[in-house]
Amino acid sequence: MASVNMADVKRLRELTASGMMDCKKALEEAEGDFDRAVELLRLKGAKDVGKREARTASNGLIAVKHEGGSLGALLELNCETDFVAKGERFQDLAAKVVAHVLDAKPADVDALLASEVDGRSVKELLDEANAALGEKIEIRRFTVQEGGHVSSYMHKSDPQLPPTVGVLIQLAQENAEVAKDLAQHIAAMAPKYLTRDDVPAETVEKERALAEEMAREEGKPEAALPKIIEGRVNGFFKDFVLLDQAFVKDNKKSVAKLLEESGVSVLAFTRFKVGQA
Repeated sequence: MASVNMADVKRLRELTASGMMDCKKALEEAEGDFDRAVELLRLKGAKDVGKREARTASNGLIAVKHEGGSLGALLELNCETDFVAKGERFQDLAAKVVAHVLDAKPADVDALLASEVDGRSVKELLDEANAALGEKIEIRRFTVQEGGHVSSYMHKSDPQLPPTVGVLIQLAQENAEVAKDLAQHIAAMAPKYLTRDDVPAETVEKERALAEEMAREEGKPEAALPKIIEGRVNGFFKDFVLLDQAFVKDNKKSVAKLLEESGVSVLAFTRFKVGQA
């Protein structure tokens, strides 16, 4: 039997909400293969498996910057404790960096760290904050949306702390009400893809294979398998594809139906949550 890394057990428990021993047994059965352990727990009926985003112990905030109605940037800046996250120096640093992101539009985090603000590199700014605040401070990710009509929504999980969820949404047509509703929906429902076509083929095939395995484990009749499999794959789309999701303010209609009624189309969206994938 493969030895089990307890850090993986803890991560699996956080991801699946399964018991510690169930996670340990799943990892042992999967011979240490984390993804396979997730699938095994799904086969055994673990609640919310695959619907929770991987979580880490990171703290920090999400910062946003808009310029006009067609340009916006979103940034995740991490620290070790919420005490630092709610401090003025940390929040000022995030505001300065996200404004620089919007202006410089760097290609990636490494390029951002090497770029300069007021004669100093962003890395130097972070190093100074690290020294002053006594914690590791790092930029995890950022995005820039340009074109169409860009809107944002920021959510605080605790009124005493800065925003920990941020959404940028880019519409082809200007509609402030729909943009706000959709951004709030995305913050709450955490879609991963805009359309079914955006879901990687290998992800769909993996879901289809898992649905078949689950159906066979449940003893479903062979003749019923194709319909059951497709039904479960469609359920995956309804969980993770924005246009397929039930609209959070009216679950009798899909997001696609809301857009059709409003005469609006979505070009792109980004959702960041502190410490999540």
